[in-house]
Amino acid sequence: MQDKKQSKAEKHAATRAALLATARRLFAELGYAGAGTEDVVREAQVTRGALYYHFADKRALFEAVVEAEAALVLAAIEAATASAGDPLQALRLGSHAFLDACLSPGTRQIYLLDAPSVLGWARWREIDGRHAMGSLRAGVEAAMAALPPERRLPPEALTYLLSGAMNEAALWLAEAADEASARDGCTQSLLRLLDLLFKTD
Repeated sequence: MQDKKQSKAEKHAATRAALLATARRLFAELGYAGAGTEDVVREAQVTRGALYYHFADKRALFEAVVEAEAALVLAAIEAATASAGDPLQALRLGSHAFLDACLSPGTRQIYLLDAPSVLGWARWREIDGRHAMGSLRAGVEAAMAALPPERRLPPEALTYLLSGAMNEAALWLAEAADEASARDGCTQSLLRLLDLLFKTD
């Protein structure tokens, strides 16, 4: 009986994973509006009933994809900052990792373009707050704590300002005629900004 239960649980997990992987690819390629649940069901090779067993509707499926995308962006940031020697270096490395992740067309489409409009700003910010923005907030707080008290700024306000700037930078880089040149300019500007805000000497 236990083996049967485990087998059923594994089957459900495999079906959910297939739905998420297929939906992620379609949402990335076609956008939320262009990807239909019938396409997801057909390409994942599952029944419509299986889709609605795991997800109430298309929006719920998309929200799960956004959650997974947010986790991947956070994982990239954490991997990049693991070897940082101080809070400022962590912010530098984490900011670059975020921009690199968002330069992926799929991540940009799902996370920066469709998620805020489909899920609403409040829900998108809640997800982002537990992932990329949450990591940025922790980095800003650590870097501010390393400064003399007279140089410290409110971490929450600064987190939102930096997050907004980097989100816009990621969208701008995606449309740049010369991405390499635009990225170089963005990198130099971001490093200068972080140094002005957080450098201790």
